[in-house]
Amino acid sequence: MYVAVFFVSFLLISNIGATKLITLNIGGLDLYFDGGAMLFPLTYIIGDLLSEVYGFKVASRTIILAFGVQILASCCFWLVQIAPPAPDYANQEAFEAVLGVVPRFVAASVFGFLFGQLSNSYVLVWIKRRFGERALWVRLISSTIVGELLDTIIFCFVAWGADIAAGNVEFWSIVNLSLVGWLYKVGIEVVFLPLTYAVVGVVKRHEGLR
Repeated sequence: MYVAVFFVSFLLISNIGATKLITLNIGGLDLYFDGGAMLFPLTYIIGDLLSEVYGFKVASRTIILAFGVQILASCCFWLVQIAPPAPDYANQEAFEAVLGVVPRFVAASVFGFLFGQLSNSYVLVWIKRRFGERALWVRLISSTIVGELLDTIIFCFVAWGADIAAGNVEFWSIVNLSLVGWLYKVGIEVVFLPLTYAVVGVVKRHEGLR
């Protein structure tokens, strides 16, 4: 229950943060991120925990639950967005800029998340069935590489594809965003490996699997 709550919460918070693009200049090179990068990689670590301890069936059920909650949140934001503002409410444009529902961004987010997380879970469980319990780090990193790559490509090019076609956003800026985002998220998985190992161990002991 706790794992599922954190999983859904991190997803919703990340989707709000993702409405802002961030540029960091490192060594003269501009690297593009979105605000969701601060927390979203942790959803893959939690997804790995679900898959490793509870299996693909439980993990996929939690992923689909989060998918549904994400759609519910988008519908709620859309209803609030179109509701008539009070005469003395001066922040309608700001609300729409941050939480306003843009269909292609909703589609990019929900489908990138769904297919990315399901592929992440499937790859982890497949490797575990094929090679057994050893080398947990191989399962964690391999599944994240596949899941985050699929998630990032779907999100970036569904969300920004129309802007690229219209000439509003440069193609290579989105390639930069995709590549940097993917490498960053995989890097977070690697950095957090010791913590992931510890948490997986604690949960497995709690569930009587060790």
